[in-house]
Amino acid sequence: MFFAIIWFSNNWQQLIVGVLLLIAAFYALKLLLRQSTVGYTLTATHFQQHFAKGGWVVKWSNIHKVGMCQFNNEGWYQPLPWDGIKLKDYRPYLDSICPRISSEIMLGQRALLYLGFKQRNQPTLFENAVLDSSPFHAQNGHVYTGLQAMLANRMRYQREFYDYDIFISTSDLDRSGEEFVGLMRRYLAAVPSPDKTKGRKCDL
Repeated sequence: MFFAIIWFSNNWQQLIVGVLLLIAAFYALKLLLRQSTVGYTLTATHFQQHFAKGGWVVKWSNIHKVGMCQFNNEGWYQPLPWDGIKLKDYRPYLDSICPRISSEIMLGQRALLYLGFKQRNQPTLFENAVLDSSPFHAQNGHVYTGLQAMLANRMRYQREFYDYDIFISTSDLDRSGEEFVGLMRRYLAAVPSPDKTKGRKCDL
């Protein structure tokens, strides 16, 4: 590309402009790739997803189970390109996630919601559910409204369909969805149970 610019340039002004455009295109492409990159962090205490605009985090102690998402097609279960996380309590997740990421997640998972209604033979209900912002009542009685309620209701619908609340696209992973689930399960299994934690405190 650089040599082509030199070849077709009639004078040094055109050469400079061509080089500047090439540099601008390089940095624009670099920025675009950075914005489209999704990363993950797994530690002994929590699991975190990173977007260019932010992210979300859940503690292993608040995760009930993880697994691969499946679609029930007339009694036949077909794997979907999503890994799922089922939470024990929605509140820490809803309280920590920023509105911009909430919107991005709901937009990116519209097809997943539609498939859920389709497997129940209720595709006509999709339009009402996809933007359901009715108040959401948490376990402690706290009422979520607005975008937080919309995200909570989306999680509630998808739990009914797939038995998971949070979904991770396998296309964003550096390994297969099955391998990533196995990795998460190893971290989840290492979390001490509440009974064991209480026992250690009593010993002290």
